[in-house]
Amino acid sequence: MKFLAKSLTGVLAGAFCLAAPLAAQDTGAEDRRAVAERFGVRSSVLDISLSPSGSKIAWIAPGPNHTEVLNVFDLNSDAGIQRIASNTEINGDLDQCEWATDTRLICTIDGMALNGDGNLIPYDRMFAINSDGSDPLGVDRPQNSRALAFNQNGGDIVALDVEGEEGQILITRNWIPESSVNTRLANNKDGLGIERFDVSNGRRKIEEQPDERASYYLADENGAVRFKSRSLVDSRGYLTGERVRMVRDAGESGWERLEGVTLDGEAIEDFSPTAVDAANNSLYAYYTINGYRAVIRIPLDGSGVAEVMASRDDVDVDRLLRIGRQRRVVGVSYATEKFAIDYFDEELAKLSSDLGAALPNQPLVSIAGASADERHLLIIASSDTDPGTVYLYNKDTRQLEVLLSMRDALVDRPMGQMQPITFPAADGTQIPGYLTLPPGSDGKNLPGVVLPHGGPAARDYWGFDWLVQFFISRGYAVLQPNYRGSSGYGEAWFGRNGYQAWDVAIGDVNDAGRWLVSEGIANADQLAIVGWSYGGYAALQSQVVAPDLYNAVVAIAPVTDLEFLREDARAYTNFRFRDEQLGSGPHIAAGSPKRHAESFAAPVALFHGTHDVNVRVKHSRAMADALKDAGKPVTYVEFDDLQHDLGDNKARIEMLEAIDLFLSESLGG
Repeated sequence: MKFLAKSLTGVLAGAFCLAAPLAAQDTGAEDRRAVAERFGVRSSVLDISLSPSGSKIAWIAPGPNHTEVLNVFDLNSDAGIQRIASNTEINGDLDQCEWATDTRLICTIDGMALNGDGNLIPYDRMFAINSDGSDPLGVDRPQNSRALAFNQNGGDIVALDVEGEEGQILITRNWIPESSVNTRLANNKDGLGIERFDVSNGRRKIEEQPDERASYYLADENGAVRFKSRSLVDSRGYLTGERVRMVRDAGESGWERLEGVTLDGEAIEDFSPTAVDAANNSLYAYYTINGYRAVIRIPLDGSGVAEVMASRDDVDVDRLLRIGRQRRVVGVSYATEKFAIDYFDEELAKLSSDLGAALPNQPLVSIAGASADERHLLIIASSDTDPGTVYLYNKDTRQLEVLLSMRDALVDRPMGQMQPITFPAADGTQIPGYLTLPPGSDGKNLPGVVLPHGGPAARDYWGFDWLVQFFISRGYAVLQPNYRGSSGYGEAWFGRNGYQAWDVAIGDVNDAGRWLVSEGIANADQLAIVGWSYGGYAALQSQVVAPDLYNAVVAIAPVTDLEFLREDARAYTNFRFRDEQLGSGPHIAAGSPKRHAESFAAPVALFHGTHDVNVRVKHSRAMADALKDAGKPVTYVEFDDLQHDLGDNKARIEMLEAIDLFLSESLGG
């Protein structure tokens, strides 16, 4: 981990200096392995938080291979970086750490287990630890042998600050009923509740009794639990998608249904609460207006008359932004061609604008953390060509201090600029996307990569993308299409989703490849398609409908059979969602590339982790077998125990090196 500690004074006045960059890299002389090592290493900062006083930072960084380490740095000390904890479990990830007090952290580990039926079961666990690494303490209650189910939910933080209670936090707890055979001490409580937890000694008391239908709770900035969402299930235990919303006043224990909400005089029901604001006694929620996701505010005074806080008529509002220990609501984010933030807080809006204008190349500026009084802010500035830098801003001194680079291995490395573009689909619809070219290239007759995003309920954004820049570094032009079926562009663009309307989505993806060739950007004989998750599905399905378009196909953790995808969800409570998402009809067989291996003309490379709960490894195994049986060229690489994101430095490096070699051999590069 490279730690940068040089202050930037007078930044807002435009007079500042940055820490000296590393010597520029001669990318032309680098071999395949060296480039893969630079881009395959995970981000140097996986998670970061600021202590209540603003004097310490804690961040999770990747260790060797799959491991993660928890680092602490005291800004007022000469002790240097302290590595206080690590995770070496390949089936677990040290995911998040937050400051409970100025000397105590609370962290979450995400894990993956196999049950007796062979199903992958994701779970999480929490622990507290001192900032010097001493006195680690498990937060979740251990299960005993009488428990009737495996506890997947080890707890979520509902409030870091409970008013008037130092070191007390609110966390959810999932109560699991126990067998009462031969004992009278078995727990018979069931469902999600809330405990008040003392991070220093582990003492706890029930704050909210468990509710077997509760799915999440929201507290206001004072730590008062004000909202509960209850999810209904059918007779088979599957979630129906119906929710009951419950609210209460601060200091009250009873719940009341939130009903009778109106917007512009019309009753509304399908809204999703996401935050409670005590300052104006209201609830913030997502709600669709004219086909686009918006943010509304609902008063909790019983009137039920909602108001629109943020909405657009071209793209969805992505999310509600909150900062600090109190998770104060400060604005919303959205993305047109580029990511943008609309702040409700005028001071933060001006600060963000000033910093963006003052820092080199006018990067995107976001607030990643805040001290308890919000006088110290963690700032991350990044762009399409810059993986990002973490700064500490002091409002009182107006000083900006450089802390960390987001990707040490890529500091000062030339990157390709991401250009927002549109291209025509076969039916004339203009499809948005991003084109990135190698630095210094004239953008003509290059080897090309079409890189469809995963999801399909997702989209690509302007900004740094390690996979895009890896291909750029190897001389490829890269086009990322936000095909119809992508999220973020409203309900009409999302349509029937990328599975039921796969023909539309894949048609747009293939038209991206045709556009690259027609514009003279990519050489028709050196065109490849690469995708991860749904993007991998799109890469494979492109061979079913346009086998002569691409000269090489790379699919990472791909869906290969839509019926597989449906059956994989049958053992889980979200089965009804998956079943409705896929639908039924001839599109299931027609849209399953595994069933059409004989159509493939281009060589295929497949990569998959064996502990992928999003898309089971059987998808790639079956695809590889089908291609082999059809006599088609296929390379398959499997990574033991890894999940959907292949979050392992060694695995990613090996994958990038293998993809580079595969494309070079397939495209004649």
